[in-house]
Amino acid sequence: MTGICEGRVAIVTGAGRGLGREHALELARQGAKVVVNDLSTTLDGVVEASSPAHEVVELIRAAGGEAIANGADVADFEQAGAMVRQAIETFGRLDILVNNAGFVRDRMLVNTSEEEWDAVIRVHLKGHFAPLRHASEYWRNEAKAGRTPDARVINTSSGAGLQGSVGQASYSAAKAGIAGLTLVAAHELARYGVRVNAIAPAARTRMTEGAFAQAMAAPESGFDAMHPANVSPIVAWLAGSTSGDVTGRVIEIEGGRICIEEGWNHGPAHDAGERWDAVSAGSAIEELLARSATPEPVYGAAPVPVAAS
Repeated sequence: MTGICEGRVAIVTGAGRGLGREHALELARQGAKVVVNDLSTTLDGVVEASSPAHEVVELIRAAGGEAIANGADVADFEQAGAMVRQAIETFGRLDILVNNAGFVRDRMLVNTSEEEWDAVIRVHLKGHFAPLRHASEYWRNEAKAGRTPDARVINTSSGAGLQGSVGQASYSAAKAGIAGLTLVAAHELARYGVRVNAIAPAARTRMTEGAFAQAMAAPESGFDAMHPANVSPIVAWLAGSTSGDVTGRVIEIEGGRICIEEGWNHGPAHDAGERWDAVSAGSAIEELLARSATPEPVYGAAPVPVAAS
């Protein structure tokens, strides 16, 4: 296998199914050696007996690529570290980390339990932090040893985190946190030769089969805009050496559409030069809101289908 990731070593978390599976297969097609991570859980986070990661590994090997399976819980700090070490010990290096693992426990905010909130935040947000922390330490040590990496991190946010999604408070909060983590990591790791970006994909996965089944359904003919494989070429490009001038970006992907998110940019402002009183502050805010862009989506509108990862 040859391609834009030829000779590079990648970890893809949550790679047994859905988006992660397609990312692992595409990276392998582009020449990467892949650690296929999957804890193998049900949609609500219950660990299953068998892992689909081995099937993905066999598909890669059958096509002439190199891959190994990994069953780490990526939100467990020690297991995440062992996963990074496995990649380095098996393939001699690590160049790419694709953070993708996650699950949902959709509830309206007033019905969300503490356990549900903690579980979703843990697997998405801590499940991004822990592998990133260990991979970053490896890349920093390489840079200090005079072997500056040409490394890539691709995190997975979501439209739910960027614009909000009704009934997904915990998921939206986690995905917004991932976007923020991406910006910080891009700044901090640039000195070590690491580029950090995030995607916000819309695709048909186990997490969208329930709430958004109709909107995500495959068409009888023509382009299947919601197929998860539509997202993976963008991941592969971000993972390759030619994307070295791209970092700190969040890229939304839906079907054949790519959109660069612009996030929390500074909008209209007014500085009084002194402390505001409540009445005048209210008048100033109303005037600034009248000059600012309307949020997406318009609050109170019907929920919009969002990516799941």
